[in-house]
Amino acid sequence: MAILNILNYPDPRLHTVAKPVIEVDAKIRQLINDMAETMYDAPGIGLAATQVNAHIQLLIIDTSETKDKLQVFINPKIIASSGEQDYEEGCLSVPGIYENVTRAEKVTVEALNHEGQKFTLKAHGLLSVCIQHEIDHLLGRVFVEYLSPLKRNRIKSKMLKQLRDNEPTKQHHNNI
Repeated sequence: MAILNILNYPDPRLHTVAKPVIEVDAKIRQLINDMAETMYDAPGIGLAATQVNAHIQLLIIDTSETKDKLQVFINPKIIASSGEQDYEEGCLSVPGIYENVTRAEKVTVEALNHEGQKFTLKAHGLLSVCIQHEIDHLLGRVFVEYLSPLKRNRIKSKMLKQLRDNEPTKQHHNNI
């Protein structure tokens, strides 16, 4: 297993639209393992392949307190959504930034698991937010794009300054 490099906003590669996974093979399962190690080390509760510069439709989530309930979503699609909720989101690609985003309260997602088997999952609350946040990454969208242009520009400036100053950016929040 390996810790992968996480792309930081405003890296243009974060805007790449991910391609579907054709076959769930050993290479994909190795990427899942490496992504899990990276996410837990960060620490975060969700990670999309796009964030580690692998532009395929793969995301992982673990919202458990014990960090031992990894969920894998390959080629995920939201097939139903309802309600509305505001949640203060953070992101491993935008370290140290937390902002409220309005998303669907409940979603139903269809995906493949790490063995390539199709499943459907109904999610609400934090898990629903995570699924929507990570699918956005696969579509080339970062959560700060839901914010006003003024806030987004401030965040972009802050991220570029951190990059220049090479500040350590490890946070201990629920980064999605």
